[in-house]
Amino acid sequence: MKGNQLSIKTIVAIGIGAAVFIILAKFAAVPSPVPNTSIQTSYAFLALMAVVFGPIAGGLIGLIGHALNDAISYGSVWWSWVAVSMIVGLLIGLAAKKLDIESGIFNTKKIITFNIVQVIAQGFGWFLVAPALDILIYAEPANKVFLQGLFAGVSNMVTVGVIGTLLLAGYAKTRSRSNSLTREL
Repeated sequence: MKGNQLSIKTIVAIGIGAAVFIILAKFAAVPSPVPNTSIQTSYAFLALMAVVFGPIAGGLIGLIGHALNDAISYGSVWWSWVAVSMIVGLLIGLAAKKLDIESGIFNTKKIITFNIVQVIAQGFGWFLVAPALDILIYAEPANKVFLQGLFAGVSNMVTVGVIGTLLLAGYAKTRSRSNSLTREL
């Protein structure tokens, strides 16, 4: 990113990322016993994109992908949860520099760091922000929205912890390490 401008690469990543988020949310979600809540694989992909492209891309992919998925799937957008998808993408993206996935190294320390960040981001979003906004915006009953937020948060933590970690490990293996070349004699 140069100055206040997004690179073309980041803009394309946001568009493709939002499209993949929609596809995963629509076709790779597992129904749950909690009403209007499902186990989403889309957040693992969101975490990958946020770590690779940073917080702005992560936030916009979460915002655009979730909003369009709601509009397509339900005919209206549930803004409180869309806001959380944006927050989760943004907060995970803030860890991108610390994780430095482009170095090709995604060791145990980085895996732990990634998972601490994603658990904090999702806990903040799903346990606090989503239920509070559901109550404030939609006048939903507190017991219902806190149960939904708890289930969504825990299931997203698990899917990102497993699938997101595997995606990042696989991505890191595609990057060349700076000391990976050796001189032949």
